[in-house]
Amino acid sequence: MKKIFLSAIVIASMIAFSGCEAEYVDSQPADVVDVQGVAPGAGYVWIGGDWVWSGGAYVWHAGHWGRGRAGRAWNTGHWEHGGRGYRWHRGGWK
Repeated sequence: MKKIFLSAIVIASMIAFSGCEAEYVDSQPADVVDVQGVAPGAGYVWIGGDWVWSGGAYVWHAGHWGRGRAGRAWNTGHWEHGGRGYRWHRGGWK
């Protein structure tokens, strides 16, 4: 039982710390243009696509229509350039 517990801690630590140095790239990927189409109904807002870190690289997740949130607005994600390279900051409700 003790070995299983220690193994679980080691694996969890590897997963947690594997992302610490990741998420930086030398150059940001090319801009992607999502086709919005028509809102499915009243009260929907366009939630722009997002870059998601997966398997050591950024992968594009297309935008979609979602229900708006009262008193809040969707802020699109953006790239930030720093000493270690480019990093994506995800969009969110504010």
